[in-house]
This record gives sequence, structure tokens and C-alpha cells, in this order.
Amino acid sequence: LLGLCLITQILTGLFLAMHYTSDISTAFLSVTHICRDVNYGWLIRNIHANGASFFFICIYIHIARGLYYGSYLYKETWNIGVILLLLIMITAFVGYVLPWGQMSFWGG
Repeated sequence: LLGLCLITQILTGLFLAMHYTSDISTAFLSVTHICRDVNYGWLIRNIHANGASFFFICIYIHIARGLYYGSYLYKETWNIGVILLLLIMITAFVGYVLPWGQMSFWGG
């Protein structure tokens, strides 16, 4: 399930990156351009945004399963998982800030 979410996020992210401009003054305009002018851009953006939330839900289910089965006893594996979780959170924060709307401005 996590692999499917990750592949979906990568594919939709690549498509969105083709139409995104990273300049502060035009970042939000490029997002509105994707939603309004690109064919099915609104769908791709919503899949990407909701896919990120579903990805984190799956991660938290995975962590809960690890806690239930005592996987935290394997210190090296658990520590790698914690590092991966932190990297995913940092990546999600960057994705949250990229549109540079009002929520992104105050979130950053």
C-alpha cells in the first residue's frame, strides 16, 4: 500500500513539476494555471494533495503495527524507520510550502 502511494506521489509530482514555476511572485499563479488551464490538472493536484495525506495514514498504520508486534526491539531497523519518517515529514513540509499561498506562507 505504501509503495502504491509512493509511486502515485512521484508520478503526480513529476507531472505537476512540469508546469510549476518556483519564483515567489509566480508560484501561486502557476498552481492556479495547473488547476484551471492544464487538462485534468485540478485532478492531478487533488490526487497529489490527498495522496500525501493517505500516505501518512498508511505510515502511521505501519508504525502502529510495528509497535503492536514489538518491532522497536530491533534498534537498528527502528532507528532507520524513525530517520525515514523524519525525512518524509521534511519532504511533506516542503511540498506544503511550495504553492506559496496563504496557508503556505503562514506554515513556513
